[in-house]
Amino acid sequence: MNIHEHQAKALLAGFGVPVPRGEAAFTVDEAVAAAEALGGPVWVVKAQIHAGGRGKAGGVKVVSSIDDVRAVADDILGKTLVTHQTGPQGREVQRLYVEDGCDIADELYLSLLVDRVTSRITIIASSEGGMDIEEVAASQPEKILSVSIDPATGLQPHHARRLATVMGLTGATAKQLPAFLSGLVTAFSSLDASLVEINPLVMTGSGDLLALDAKMSFDDNALYRHADVMELRDLAEEDPAEVRASEFDLNYIKLDGNIGCMVNGAGLAMATMDIIQLRGGSPANFLDVGGSATTERVTEAFKIILSDANVKGILVNIFGGIMRCDIIAEGVVSAARTLGLDKPLVVRLEGTNVDEGKRIMADSGLAIIPADNLADAAEKIVAATA
Repeated sequence: MNIHEHQAKALLAGFGVPVPRGEAAFTVDEAVAAAEALGGPVWVVKAQIHAGGRGKAGGVKVVSSIDDVRAVADDILGKTLVTHQTGPQGREVQRLYVEDGCDIADELYLSLLVDRVTSRITIIASSEGGMDIEEVAASQPEKILSVSIDPATGLQPHHARRLATVMGLTGATAKQLPAFLSGLVTAFSSLDASLVEINPLVMTGSGDLLALDAKMSFDDNALYRHADVMELRDLAEEDPAEVRASEFDLNYIKLDGNIGCMVNGAGLAMATMDIIQLRGGSPANFLDVGGSATTERVTEAFKIILSDANVKGILVNIFGGIMRCDIIAEGVVSAARTLGLDKPLVVRLEGTNVDEGKRIMADSGLAIIPADNLADAAEKIVAATA
């Protein structure tokens, strides 16, 4: 789950991470009131969307009068920003963040994530802030340092010294880094975050470190422990089909292809997408119905898949372990009838009660294309949607 910049800064501030003063605003009048409360003389008006590249798209403006705050807020609110992370459809701006202006002496980069190789929290730092870290990695890899934190010992002084060196921090500014890092690491661990990114982390004219931007993502599997974080979820920033899927405990991610996939189990879903691609097709989605699908959930899964106008056919791939094949077959038949499915439907069943499941589909009178194995299923759905 992602949250907005202003929300991330509020969370980090609670762990002692220094951030600029600012207030969120949902209307032009609220933006003006926020600027008046902050006092100026310089303000930054920022679009709040779950995507980077806002500044290049015209979503971040520095202003020096209340009248300019009003004009900029009126221009940005309701505007659709198209960035390298939004895709061509862009994102509509529904809230702003009005923040104190900052005297920037230098821009740095700092982030925390979970390294899947070491299974440790890893700090990534660079002296090149304010730009995509991928660009720095490609052009100046020597300016990036990754430091893994041993969970047994935690953040140590030598970590801060190494990071300060690669970031070019010296003197009093370098002495601020240990406390800054400690706040980030504590927030990351305490909130079950999967990413914290400060880009840019700035050194002000007076030598202070300040998180000028903040991005946070959280482990969905741990959100049950953080009701306060869950309250920050902005459904308007998420794909409507993915939101709908979550209401039925379906794991759905939209892709760019034309073959809808309904599978039980994340690993099998990945394999299904891979073999579709291998056979010359293109998957339209990842959809895992889980191990306890009901007829209602299967029907809803079909609705979600078919909500994508690009879908030309559907492949159902079920391995019945905990999930019985006859239950899935009943759900598939019921969904196809209820929705009046008129697109090619290939179904591969294997496992518990597979013969009964195949019988149910054969006796349904529907134009369901059976498949003997996954390779056969992929070939048939690719051919049917060609």
